Amino acid sequence: MEKNSFPLIDVRQHLETGPIVMVSSAHGGKRNIMTMGWHMMMQFSPALFGCFIWNGNYSYQMIRDSRECVINVPTVDIVDKVISVGNTSGRSTDKFSEFDLTPERAKYVDAPLIKECYANFECRLYDDTLIDKYSIFVWEVVKAHVADIGAPQTIHYRGEAKFMVAGKEISFPERFLPQNL
Repeated sequence: MEKNSFPLIDVRQHLETGPIVMVSSAHGGKRNIMTMGWHMMMQFSPALFGCFIWNGNYSYQMIRDSRECVINVPTVDIVDKVISVGNTSGRSTDKFSEFDLTPERAKYVDAPLIKECYANFECRLYDDTLIDKYSIFVWEVVKAHVADIGAPQTIHYRGEAKFMVAGKEISFPERFLPQNL
């Protein structure tokens, strides 16, 4: 396999780990949704999730002030809505109404779940020490809502307006040691 030099600014095309998510938030009588690709699982118990939220994003201050959000995982069947949400500012648009997304009441946080997403994870801010320097929020997932749909066809951003769709599962239960990954 011959390899070529690759632009460093584009390495995310090969290192993005998780699916595109939609982050819903609410604070001070306002609500919003943002599309996000920069995130990672950090720990299993408690379930810690880290993400980068640019401080110029409308959701940034709302999420920072409320100290909570919902991480919603869409599937490819709503990719047009996911992209439209990401291309629209919540400063002047109610994205739930504009893109026909259904807010549902969460159990432990004020931010709404997005009904059209197959999974919703209610989160509370666990660690705020990286926010000022790196805009990295560390969340504790306090409630998970997941539809049993088998292998979901999630959307993964690869840069340059290209996406990849996951959904095919392969399994190696006799050989795989999950604690080593």
